[in-house]
Amino acid sequence: SSAMANIKSQKKRNRQNEQRHERNKAFRSELKTRYKHTIEAAEAGDKARAEELLRFAQRRIDMATSRGILTKNTAARRKSRLTRQVNALVG
Repeated sequence: SSAMANIKSQKKRNRQNEQRHERNKAFRSELKTRYKHTIEAAEAGDKARAEELLRFAQRRIDMATSRGILTKNTAARRKSRLTRQVNALVG
């Protein structure tokens, strides 16, 4: 870590923050991948696959919210936008 703490509890806190940061980064990256796959399926006109991926993406967004990675409104906005995009593409 870049922080040079002298206090034991702060050293531990820095380690924890770093671990959480990595975990959150991985989860956020996965969310982007989910969005991308969902849109790609919708653009290809594969309605069943797009809807399945959309449901899975929405579950992941909800999971991110419960883990504190996304706030409630951000999650709602992303789900709404993704749903609108998929519906516009597959109808």
